[in-house]
Amino acid sequence: MPQRHSKNNNDLAFFTYDEKRKLGYGTQKERLGKDSIKPFDACSLCLKPFIDPMSCQKGHVFCKECILECLLAQKKDIQRRLAAHATQQKQEKDEEEERLILQKAKELEAFDQQNHGAVPQYSDRNYSRDKNGFHGANSVKVTSYEEEALRTMKAFWLPSATPDAPVKVEVPSTSTVCPEGNEKLKLKTLFPIYFTEDNCEQKKAKSLDKTYICPSCKVTLTNTMSLVALSSCGHVFCKKCADRFMAVDKVCLVCNKGCKERNLVNLGKGGTGFAGHGDHLEARDFKHLGSGSGLGLVRPATKT
Repeated sequence: MPQRHSKNNNDLAFFTYDEKRKLGYGTQKERLGKDSIKPFDACSLCLKPFIDPMSCQKGHVFCKECILECLLAQKKDIQRRLAAHATQQKQEKDEEEERLILQKAKELEAFDQQNHGAVPQYSDRNYSRDKNGFHGANSVKVTSYEEEALRTMKAFWLPSATPDAPVKVEVPSTSTVCPEGNEKLKLKTLFPIYFTEDNCEQKKAKSLDKTYICPSCKVTLTNTMSLVALSSCGHVFCKKCADRFMAVDKVCLVCNKGCKERNLVNLGKGGTGFAGHGDHLEARDFKHLGSGSGLGLVRPATKT
């Protein structure tokens, strides 16, 4: 009869290492493939190969049509929120004026009762007569007492007694933001970028997709490379050529247009929904295996 090894031994008072691994204990690692990463030549909004690409000052690339539609939608939303805020301000002002009028009417009524004795004098404009022609408490409807009781009672489980919480509309920001980096973005800060397409006949025959190269070193651009765009003219280079030539000579190698250090914009790399590309991120899922079911608390992923 074979011996009972640690993997088959399940009558211990504690969990073995193999049992913890089967329950998901420890650091779980997963390698993401190429299909999980956004290509560098894809729009950050529609995730398709860009058409007439434009970049912001932070290096996020969008299709011209996509980013214009996004900014237009943001402006419409800002106008809607501004209108809602203005309506709320007007409503609050009207309520305050009505409250002041009611308070003044109560003060006048109290003064009138004090000067004319115990019997109050009511005017038909403010108080209605009943069918017998009497004023005062006899003409008050019963429903008013019920409403007052419902307002003051503490039966919070009754739907009719549940107070209404007013929804406050905060003052909206009037500036549009970048959909990728959430920083302030204006239309005039966007600039078009131009990639150098590889016109080699052999590569054209092999692939139907467009391939782009660095106009300086003629190296094919991929997601593994850091790219730099010139905001002055829009031409895109690899970072090595940009640091070696443009940062020193202060001139574009394609159109010979002058550029400065601030014109060198690092284009953002493609990321995934799991982690941002280019950042040192590690997701850890810690499971505390306690007594009973063996499944315990799970701490969310942390950034390292």
